[in-house]
Amino acid sequence: MNLMRNIRIEKITLNIGAGKDQQVLEKGVSLLKVLTNQVPLKTKTNKRIPEWGLRPGLPIGCKVTLRGKKAVELLPRLLESKERKLTPRQITEDGSISFGIPEYIDIPGLKYLPAIGIIGLEVCITLERPGYRIKRRSLLQRKVPRSARITREEAVRFLKENFQVVVGEE
Repeated sequence: MNLMRNIRIEKITLNIGAGKDQQVLEKGVSLLKVLTNQVPLKTKTNKRIPEWGLRPGLPIGCKVTLRGKKAVELLPRLLESKERKLTPRQITEDGSISFGIPEYIDIPGLKYLPAIGIIGLEVCITLERPGYRIKRRSLLQRKVPRSARITREEAVRFLKENFQVVVGEE
């Protein structure tokens, strides 16, 4: 088998949107710290939307990106919170996987924290093959060739083989 065809996890991004409520944002930041042992990054607005009370530079969410060993260790727990079942809509054509966890207490190993309350989060999993570096390198950047891209079917097969995930109807 060709080693360049192997699929791996590039990163897992955990995201909590809080809107303009700063108390919810601080609770989200502390939840992501507890879950990942990393300091989350606060996301800020770029646009002014007066109806929603948003202005440029206002923090409205937080996120954490996990790569390598940390991502591979956390992913089974995140999938277990969804009972290892995903729908086809949660997997994009380019093989990325996104799903939401309505309550963090569904994640195995996390107990209810009264200071945080009940908060949900979004999980985005990005898959890649060896050679995807050509789209990020500084010299001679190129697009990933169509033959090297990951399809939805390959992503489903990767999840089934490595994490025993069932992808079924909605």
